[in-house]
Amino acid sequence: MTPPRTRRRTGAQGAVPAHNLPRRGAVRRAQAITTYGVGSLVAVDHESFVVSGLDEAERSWNGDESPRIYERRLARLLDVDYFRLPPASEDSSRDGLRVRRFPLMHSCPECAELQPHRLFNPPAGRSVCGTCEVDLVPSRFVVACEAGHLDEFPYWQWVHRSPERGSTTAGGCGGSLRLRSSGRTSSLRSILVSCTCDRAPEVSMEGSFRKSALKDLGLKCRGTRPWLGTSAPAQECGLPLRTLQRGSSSVWQPVLKSALSIPPWSHGRADPLAEHWDALRQFESREHVAIYLKGAFRGGECPVSLDEVMTLLDAEREEDPDVENAPTFDHRYGALRTKEYERLRSGNEESEQSREEQFVCETPLGDQAVLGPLGVTGPMLVKKLREVRALKAFTRLVDAESTTNTKEMSLSTSPLRWLPAMEVHGEGVFLRLDENRLGTWETAPAVAARVERMRSAHQRVLEERADDSGRAALSPATPRMVLLHTVAHVLINEWSLESGYPAASLRERLYAADEMAGMLIYTATSDSAGSLGGLVAQGEPEVLDRTMRSALRRAAWCSSDPLCMEADTSGLSWTNLAACHDCVMLPETSCEHNNILLDRALLVGTPEDPSLGFFGTVLEH
Repeated sequence: MTPPRTRRRTGAQGAVPAHNLPRRGAVRRAQAITTYGVGSLVAVDHESFVVSGLDEAERSWNGDESPRIYERRLARLLDVDYFRLPPASEDSSRDGLRVRRFPLMHSCPECAELQPHRLFNPPAGRSVCGTCEVDLVPSRFVVACEAGHLDEFPYWQWVHRSPERGSTTAGGCGGSLRLRSSGRTSSLRSILVSCTCDRAPEVSMEGSFRKSALKDLGLKCRGTRPWLGTSAPAQECGLPLRTLQRGSSSVWQPVLKSALSIPPWSHGRADPLAEHWDALRQFESREHVAIYLKGAFRGGECPVSLDEVMTLLDAEREEDPDVENAPTFDHRYGALRTKEYERLRSGNEESEQSREEQFVCETPLGDQAVLGPLGVTGPMLVKKLREVRALKAFTRLVDAESTTNTKEMSLSTSPLRWLPAMEVHGEGVFLRLDENRLGTWETAPAVAARVERMRSAHQRVLEERADDSGRAALSPATPRMVLLHTVAHVLINEWSLESGYPAASLRERLYAADEMAGMLIYTATSDSAGSLGGLVAQGEPEVLDRTMRSALRRAAWCSSDPLCMEADTSGLSWTNLAACHDCVMLPETSCEHNNILLDRALLVGTPEDPSLGFFGTVLEH
């Protein structure tokens, strides 16, 4: 990571001299999408920075280290032309992620001064007190609003508030702030802030995290966006502010979207047309498409044949949502998932494709009849796959999945025709559950009642997290979804023992809807280690039958039983039932739903009611 460039002077001939930017730590490319993306806070040693926006990235990101990534289906969903891989942060790289110092308020543990970083007069390239020569400590506290804005904690107003009315009298007192710890406890009560003006008593930080704490001071959001620099004017906001710990996960939550590369887009030949698809979609006739291509590639022949262009246009129109009114983002994302499900079912034989093909999905050679008693059908061996994960935006305070009207913060001041993304190459196994058996099971009253408990708990969580409970997103919990989710988890745990991959390198992709009942379990690594063949080998029917039975036997018993199986609620915000870290929970990177909506009783039943489990009869044999 590198702090942003300072103002540069030109030489005698007007050339810009080379500028050696200081480096502060390193992050992996995947972290630049999932953990330390634009607008997030990064702690490096004793310093703190915010990752800069993408306005200068077109110039600062080196083309060799930050190549373009093409995935038309995802680009269309997110209304961009292409994606870019974040730059590397190794010592050998030319550049890295740009960062800016934030928060600016620092304190000195020696002299207890609390003031902006520059007022300490630190030596160039160091973050130390110019007087005491000890490392400065960035403010532990920041404030944010639900629109995504971020600002310094208002220490001055907090110290000078009126005890009677809660109003502020700060300004013009001529004093300076001090911060110290009493050392009595580790609570906020021991963190004390004072002012040398003697007009206000020393106060603790206790109570600063109350929802109305800053509102009582008459403070509202100023709309500041420090990750975009001082050139970005503050936006009028006025929303209530909340105090947060600098390292809290609520400070930055990514909005990630992903798509698999499936035919006819998965061979990569359509990449040169990335910036032309929106225009090509306006034409219905073959003749008009040919005229446009001739004008777009005046310097030479179009690299994609006209027949192939027409095939790609037809495939794109097939993925249009089937809704009467204007389709929402959720409608379009659902149509994307549906097309993936159809392609995973139909397959794509390797013998019929070129070496550039990035999606190879074949039917296993073994007898699939052995899976009949399990209620599992249609296994497919995904020998090659490519997934693109893009950072669409980010949120603060509010989970992007909790409301239908999420206040997402853009990654730049001006609209860009690209987004940062990463691509994953790997392998996987796709399988489905028998629709007839599933339809009978999910309509059972006991099953529906058990899932309704989870759905109600999850819906309450969504309503609490949404700024308006009336616009809260609907919980996706259905018997079908919870069953598929839990099956995927127990299979990942089992395959981590059988295939040689750790559970953290495997990932689930669920297809649960009225017309879909499948799951894809695939390697989620961003290097060649994700395609060694160990996972595909687990999809052969005989092996899959043995693995499923072993996984179900493990799921029937948890080291926390009987507490785990008999628990009325468990998990984050009580959105699980019989599920804990000793049985079915996975690393967060492996799960699409953050380890919620899980219940192994729906797999194997309970001691009192074995018929509750979809696979309950399997364990009897």
